[in-house]
Amino acid sequence: MIFDVDPLKLNRELARELRERKLIQSPDWAPFVRSGNHNMRVPQEQDWWYHRAAAVLRAVAIKGPIGTGKLAVRFGGRKNRGVKPDAFREAGTNIIRKCLQQLEKSGLIHQQEHAGHKGRILTKQGNAFLKGAIKRCRKMPDTPAPKKEVPKPKKAEPPKEKPKEPAPEKPKEAEKPKKEAKK
Repeated sequence: MIFDVDPLKLNRELARELRERKLIQSPDWAPFVRSGNHNMRVPQEQDWWYHRAAAVLRAVAIKGPIGTGKLAVRFGGRKNRGVKPDAFREAGTNIIRKCLQQLEKSGLIHQQEHAGHKGRILTKQGNAFLKGAIKRCRKMPDTPAPKKEVPKPKKAEPPKEKPKEPAPEKPKEAEKPKKEAKK
């Protein structure tokens, strides 16, 4: 059911709901921190914290029970090291841990040990919250990017045959006197 909708739409809808219902709060330090060692700059969006929390919630729903370490790998990326080859770096675990704690405090997820794997899974309330967001995403109209109208080329008409005119005569070159061979 979670795979039936576009993940970007679902993430936007979950982030909007988390912000509107005030289930989580962005910390004071959020505008000044990079989301991982692999990033060169801080996130440009004002509400990036809510989008990260929504992505964490979706990841818990799909792969739960899951912990901070695996989520750090999930949100990691390539670090540009100049002339050396790029290398993979994990995302910042503090951001993921705070998101998990806030989602747990709001009652959407809880900690559980399952078959030797300790991690967080969705609660019934979290499952209902996710299903509601999925239903709203399905009702959203698909808005593809506006297409530029390119005029269709007209069919090329075969060129009309023109009557052939006789080729103009070339002027004759003045004949040069031939030198007679001496005997």
